[in-house]
Amino acid sequence: MTPQSAGKWGDLAPRLTTSVVLIAIGVFTIYLGGVWFAGLVALAIGLIGWELSEMAQATRPRLIGIVAGLCCLGVLWLPDGWGLPLVIVPVLVAQSGLKRAHLSHAIFLTLAILAGYGLVDLRGEASPNWLVWLIMIVAVTDIFGYFAGRLIGGPKFWPRVSPKKTWSGTVAGWFGALCVGFVALMSGSVGPEILAISVAVSMASQLGDVAESAMKRHVGVKDSSNLLPGHGGVFDRFDGVLGASVFLLLVEQIIDFPPVAL
Repeated sequence: MTPQSAGKWGDLAPRLTTSVVLIAIGVFTIYLGGVWFAGLVALAIGLIGWELSEMAQATRPRLIGIVAGLCCLGVLWLPDGWGLPLVIVPVLVAQSGLKRAHLSHAIFLTLAILAGYGLVDLRGEASPNWLVWLIMIVAVTDIFGYFAGRLIGGPKFWPRVSPKKTWSGTVAGWFGALCVGFVALMSGSVGPEILAISVAVSMASQLGDVAESAMKRHVGVKDSSNLLPGHGGVFDRFDGVLGASVFLLLVEQIIDFPPVAL
């Protein structure tokens, strides 16, 4: 392997290892459900709250992370509607102690807690399989985009925000999501619109990724933290999941989901 090719693929091994471990833990807790999955989601949201607060140079980032995780648990466990104030509480707790990125911190932290609710709601209202479908779309979008971007290259998607992302990788991610949607369609339990929904969810996950990249560029950091080898922080790894989850929450208000086969 030449030095140039080693540089191009140098992060592949740690990325794959971390991804396999995270997917295994995620799928295992998804099928366990209950307190195990809710606890994992709340832990992830708490860590994202901490990373966001570090990027915004909060005076007490760990406290904000703890508050975010606990509020996420409250939103998940309280009856529908009663937990809504807890979506905003971490933002209010954090604002006076931030030195920068006040608006970005507020938007992302609010969306993160809503996304956590969306993931647990999808697990409970639909089935574990549909949550795995969502995770697989995000994972395949990232994997196809990674390899296509490095093998094909070409024009950049948004060079000022994310210099490594290409249009070839972006479109490859849509194709990967289409494949996941086709597998779901072959089950015979859903209608053909699952193909379009899968691609749209893929696009939403890419928007989540790009939005996080824009915030990192704004505050001048490469990664949200260094917790996950090959990926950076929890926010770096789950930005696409957050985008997809929030999008699906909106979709469920417009169409019946999962779409039933006629």
